[in-house]
Amino acid sequence: MNALSHSQLLHTWRTMCAATVLCAALISHHGPLTAAPLSEGSALPELTLNDQHDKPVVIPSGTRWVLIASEKSVSDMVSFVLSAEPAGVMARTGLVYVADISGMPAPITRMFALPKLRKLPFSIALVREAAEATQVADLPRQPGVATLLRLENGRISKISTVRSDTDLRSALGLSSAIKTP
Repeated sequence: MNALSHSQLLHTWRTMCAATVLCAALISHHGPLTAAPLSEGSALPELTLNDQHDKPVVIPSGTRWVLIASEKSVSDMVSFVLSAEPAGVMARTGLVYVADISGMPAPITRMFALPKLRKLPFSIALVREAAEATQVADLPRQPGVATLLRLENGRISKISTVRSDTDLRSALGLSSAIKTP
């Protein structure tokens, strides 16, 4: 076996460093490499999130629905619908609600969003930090709508978009009567 000369080792080391810097630049410019969004038939990934009261949110094996909102207006619509329902609506429907607020500046989250969310009578799994955002990066989402995932045995059996409170009530089989929260 031939030993590498000092100049060959130095060249190899420089090449590896350059490749590392290039990879880091590409990842930071384009974001982390992720798989395609989850689709029907995909297993729901394990999520490690806390709710608005900093309590861990568990997605039980019997969960039928996961509802995802990534914009304030969509989140407000979802909160309006769920607040208008009798207590326990999420347990009765087998629903877990996930809100991605990771784009909100931390001071705004602490001073305004969390106090408002803590007044709601149901749990919301919050995506607040960049590390949490990577957990939901592959969940299908579209601007201006909530995504409703129908689960069967932990797998996504149907993906729907929800544009209005009427759509959400219908999809979850809730009363169409609007009650004031």
